Amino acid sequence: MSKSWMDRQISGELSPIVRDVEVSKTSLRRSGSKSNADTLKRSKGASSIHLLQATRATAVVFHEFYTPQTRVCPLKQTDVSSILGSIRPSLLSPSVPELPLQYIQEEADEADAPVLSRRHRISLKSPVDSLGNFSEDVTLSAVLLREDDPGLTASASLFPKFLTSFQAHSSSAIFDLIEAYEANCKEMVDLLQKIVNRATPGQQKFSKTASVLWFLQQEMVTWRLIGSLYRDRIESAVEEGMMFEVAAPNATEKTIVAMLFQRDSLIRQSQIVVDWLESIAKDEAGNFAENIEFYAKSVYWENTLHVLKQRRSGISGFSRQLVTELDPDAPIRQKMPLADLDREDDARFMKYLFALIRSGMTDEAQRLCKRCGQAWRAATLEGWKLYHDPNLNGGAVLEPVEGNPNRGVWKACCWRMAEDEQFNRYERAIYAALSGNLKQLLSVCDTWEDCVWAYFRVMVDSLVEQEIRALSIPVRELEELPKEYTEANWTLEAIFEELQATEKKQVLEENKAHYHIIQKFIILGDIDGLMDEFQDWLAKCRSLLPAHLLRFMTHLVLFLWNLGLPAKEDVCTDILKTYIELLIKAKHTHLIAFYVSHLPPELAVAQYSAFLETVTETEQRKLCLDLARGADLDVAAVTKCVVENIRKKDAEEFTHHDLSPSLNTATTEEDRMKINVIEWLVFDPTQRAETLRQSNAIMRKFLASKKHEAAKEVFSKIPQDSIAGVHANWRTYGMNFMPPAEEENAIREHLCIRAYLEAHELFNKWFTCMQSTPQEPTISAGASFTETVAHEHRQNKFQDDYERWNANLERLTSEVKEKIFNVLLFVNGGWLVDIREDAEEDAERSRQLNLLRQLCLPMMCFVLHTVLHSTKQYQQCLKLADIIASEQHKLYQVFTKEEITKFLRLLRESSIMLLDQNLDPLGYELQP
Repeated sequence: MSKSWMDRQISGELSPIVRDVEVSKTSLRRSGSKSNADTLKRSKGASSIHLLQATRATAVVFHEFYTPQTRVCPLKQTDVSSILGSIRPSLLSPSVPELPLQYIQEEADEADAPVLSRRHRISLKSPVDSLGNFSEDVTLSAVLLREDDPGLTASASLFPKFLTSFQAHSSSAIFDLIEAYEANCKEMVDLLQKIVNRATPGQQKFSKTASVLWFLQQEMVTWRLIGSLYRDRIESAVEEGMMFEVAAPNATEKTIVAMLFQRDSLIRQSQIVVDWLESIAKDEAGNFAENIEFYAKSVYWENTLHVLKQRRSGISGFSRQLVTELDPDAPIRQKMPLADLDREDDARFMKYLFALIRSGMTDEAQRLCKRCGQAWRAATLEGWKLYHDPNLNGGAVLEPVEGNPNRGVWKACCWRMAEDEQFNRYERAIYAALSGNLKQLLSVCDTWEDCVWAYFRVMVDSLVEQEIRALSIPVRELEELPKEYTEANWTLEAIFEELQATEKKQVLEENKAHYHIIQKFIILGDIDGLMDEFQDWLAKCRSLLPAHLLRFMTHLVLFLWNLGLPAKEDVCTDILKTYIELLIKAKHTHLIAFYVSHLPPELAVAQYSAFLETVTETEQRKLCLDLARGADLDVAAVTKCVVENIRKKDAEEFTHHDLSPSLNTATTEEDRMKINVIEWLVFDPTQRAETLRQSNAIMRKFLASKKHEAAKEVFSKIPQDSIAGVHANWRTYGMNFMPPAEEENAIREHLCIRAYLEAHELFNKWFTCMQSTPQEPTISAGASFTETVAHEHRQNKFQDDYERWNANLERLTSEVKEKIFNVLLFVNGGWLVDIREDAEEDAERSRQLNLLRQLCLPMMCFVLHTVLHSTKQYQQCLKLADIIASEQHKLYQVFTKEEITKFLRLLRESSIMLLDQNLDPLGYELQP
């Protein structure tokens, strides 16, 4: 007769190495940690086949976690048994709600602070995984550690990287671009993790860095989800309408489920979500294992075994009642406890085992069970495999049978174990996951990811079970399972409604997290709902949205557009506008033009011109225009718009100036902006006509405000060959081309303003010369001989100076008279009168031109009178009356009554001077 299970253990047949009583708990911890590290090394090499074949690359997340990258490629021939066995996990540690950041923001919301600070404390204590990783990028990390906000400084590079990725994959498969986005996030997560690991605990700036790190981790896994789901959805759309093979009456479970996954997109995409959640949690389970203390030898419950051996040997000292047998069911059957250390080890072991199941690492969980002396438990984890007999359809070669023919019995047993409160809660959760017992599985799920994983895993399991029971021919009577499992009517919307109604406070908080909301709508495939959510965020807290979230939203919109998927145009546009405003504020000059180019044309012009208003340096302006051309923006429209925006900012009315002697007003900073803005138009020779039109508009306002110096500066900005350039452009259209009326009128207005400014400039010179009359030297009555000689020298010098001054004054007087007459008697209709009347109507320009004639022409007349009267040309002063009254020029029409009165008063003074010279009032000789 064979020995009993306990006898064999006591005799040492199953336990060649037994832990001595003196072994300390520290030794246990070290031993367990080493064993778990070995476990993780082996688990990283393990792979399982899913409906969607996945290649996985490691990516560091919050705690040196390695998150596999899922690349989804649907295969028609798949091992569906592995699908159900590899139903994988989310985060075991709490998710962190977003901080309301302003460009990787400052402070956490008060409501989010407890959870966030908890996560920060964990992350700041996270150890560096190896000396090699610690020394990697030492220089870079050291530089970043000195920054006030290392997370902000480091993660700012993601903005140009995302644009570079988009441009690099513009002509390649769209899902390669999604992989590039994920890779960019992974690279930054790795760097921030190193910064956090090297941080001094308690420093606020590193708490901010940790929050940025969490944000980027969430973005990384969200891109992974998008790539996986939309790859399947696009391929499903291509295959829509195709006929799929129907399962034969004698089809095995595996065949039935394979065909189910092939034709049913709901279950296929639900499995993708499960795989995605498990990929997030896979290496968190590895980090979690570092804190698990259990004795991973070939014997389980070794402390209890040791006590029983001591009792059998007659050694006393153990008064506490323990189990007397060591078969797996002994504690439950005898209702007796294990040794304290074994119970602690068992609890930790179950928690870690569940973490492996949660991470989709079923094979690793089985290997661990075997190493810990629980081969029987490894066998219980094997029963989920779908039954398949390839020999049913005949064949020359007998092939091995796969799976569990008694899977129904196994599932029912698992369900009952999950319901039995005598078992450890994590042990119950393990078998709940295997049997689809949602209630018991949720009992250990504390985070949003865990709960979503539980719902989706059970949904897939339930739908598969329903399909098998509906189509397969059972070999024996099927075990009854609860109706809420076998008859459940699963929908994705119902799952998320359940999450909204959960009693778990942490899950309720995490439901509100930005990225969890995005992930929910991505899973639902509800683009309109996601756009509504985006619109709500923008409406409520546009300025507080995290910068990286805005970047994600923008690139998600571009992704949807590239796929040709319908999305609300107004919301997408608003997202792009907000992101562009962020880039402008952050001074990402090289990025702005690209994103602006995706706006509607009119809005793109307005948005980019608003940005250019902030650019003041000439080289930067040239660069911005080059970037705009590279992005296929309408550069001519943009530069015109930016000039118009600047010149129209002045709210001052275009009004009549006073008749005060002052001819100049000081130039302000606002005026300086208007002067410099004309530079935007001079970079492009083809915009010479527009340069003239815009510069004319700016100078009209300056002239009306008596800011002649400002007007001259604007004039100096205009290339001297502008008019020739416009004419050359006309000639390119041929001899019979009729130039646009607007351009001809702009050229004439430009010449009119030039004539006026030249007259004004000469008058200033004349006035300066007039005020600098040489002073005749004087001598006292009793001067000495020496003084008299010196006086004669000064007198001679004065005569020379006076002659030169007088000659210069006569020249200036002649020139200023000519220039002023050029204004007053401007050819072809008069000063500021358009030569072409067939131009497009511009009421505001016409009003300004008429008002400017009323402002400037009377002033020119007064100036000319001053020149003539001061140089004693009184008769010429009176001839001005003839010119003003002339019907040919009709200058009298631009004078007001007060101005005519003042001018007549000046003429009266000139007439009096003539009378003093014995001439008549008009300057003629008196007749005897």
